[in-house]
Amino acid sequence: MRVPVIRKLWGFGLLSHAFRGLALMMAGVSLWACNDVSGTPKIADPRKQAVVPVTTAAAIVKPMPRELRAIGNVQASATVFIRSRVGGELLAVHFKEGDEVKAGDLLFTIDPRPFETALKRAEATLARERAQLAHARKQAERYASVVKKGYVSEEQHDQILTNAMALEAAVKADEAAVENARLDLKYCSIRSPIGGVTGQLKVDRGNLVKASDSDSPLVAIRQTSPIYVVFSVPEANLPQIKKHLITGPLPVEVSIAGEEEIRRRGEVAFLDNTIDQATGTILLRATFGNQERALWPGQFVNVTLTLSLQPDALVVPTPAVQTGQQGQYVFVVTPAAVAEYRPVTVARVVGNEAVVDEGLSPGEKVVTSGQLRLTQGAQVTIVATGQAESRERSQ
Repeated sequence: MRVPVIRKLWGFGLLSHAFRGLALMMAGVSLWACNDVSGTPKIADPRKQAVVPVTTAAAIVKPMPRELRAIGNVQASATVFIRSRVGGELLAVHFKEGDEVKAGDLLFTIDPRPFETALKRAEATLARERAQLAHARKQAERYASVVKKGYVSEEQHDQILTNAMALEAAVKADEAAVENARLDLKYCSIRSPIGGVTGQLKVDRGNLVKASDSDSPLVAIRQTSPIYVVFSVPEANLPQIKKHLITGPLPVEVSIAGEEEIRRRGEVAFLDNTIDQATGTILLRATFGNQERALWPGQFVNVTLTLSLQPDALVVPTPAVQTGQQGQYVFVVTPAAVAEYRPVTVARVVGNEAVVDEGLSPGEKVVTSGQLRLTQGAQVTIVATGQAESRERSQ
């Protein structure tokens, strides 16, 4: 009973060895087919075998600005906090919150009646002192004519002169009091010292206001035309800025978030006299006409400061520049329709264009879309703009 079992196991072992030998032979044939004559493996790259559709653009030479970019803050060119110089009841408010006012416009009216009374009192006192001064002067003249004849003593004459001089001083003091009363009465009408936009009204009509109350101004007025934009740039750019400011004002453009296509133009009007050591930046201020009131105090804007114009810059579209482990690069399409990997040095990016300092020559075609499927030496076909990306997504 044991002999047939042993024969079956022996037969199964032979069959297993046969299959193993056949598998080894097939593997050897496969390895021989994948090696060249020298035995080096040949790894076929399917991406090189496929023709990759791409879009291209030529590297061109054109004038390009040298720019600095920053985030700026809009500030009013002048801000005035309106306070009353006299105390009293606020009788009238002659504007609405947010109104645009001109210099000299009437803003508030303080109850003038107490100050009118004070002015009349001061004028009456002045009139009395002037009358007394006139009498003292005539008396001094009379005493001067008789003192030489001995009719009055020198002491009496000196007393009369002293009285006249005292009255002259009193008249001057009364004149000053009258002028001060007139000023107080004038201050009852509060006018705008600048043209600008009014802010939130802090005191309503009917309230009592204090004289020169520093804690609660009546309203704030901010001048918005012209208007300022302040921004900071790294201190490393200070020598270039100073160099170009000598020749004339530097042009500045700003754009508002959501309206990047609309650019407002101004000029640098101020360079701070010290560098912020905490941030290593220097503060600049640009002036804008802002007649359309597009810029508003407190607003953040994108600032572009133009230092100079480079007349012969080599430019490619920004999408052509890729970033890898070794840095920035582009794919150049050769006349044989082959993709060539090319490291480049990008000086700066201006809008949708990149200025290339090294790595390209004028007229060379660079790939602007379709780079994801490209390798060194890949065959490419140039298609219309936008078709390469759509084909990649579909595949």
